[in-house]
Amino acid sequence: MTIILKKGTSREEIDAQIKVAQSAKPKHDFKKYVGALKLKEDPLEIQKRMRNEWE
Repeated sequence: MTIILKKGTSREEIDAQIKVAQSAKPKHDFKKYVGALKLKEDPLEIQKRMRNEWE
């Protein structure tokens, strides 16, 4: 969340901007993908192996 404030902005205007920004709906819901991948090995080991490819 990014809010741009200009010098001299009143407290009420800041609160209104924060309220609008917080009420914004997220664009994507990734909860439906939780548990979709079934891995046979530890994800950290896969990541370490992938990073070591560059050495």
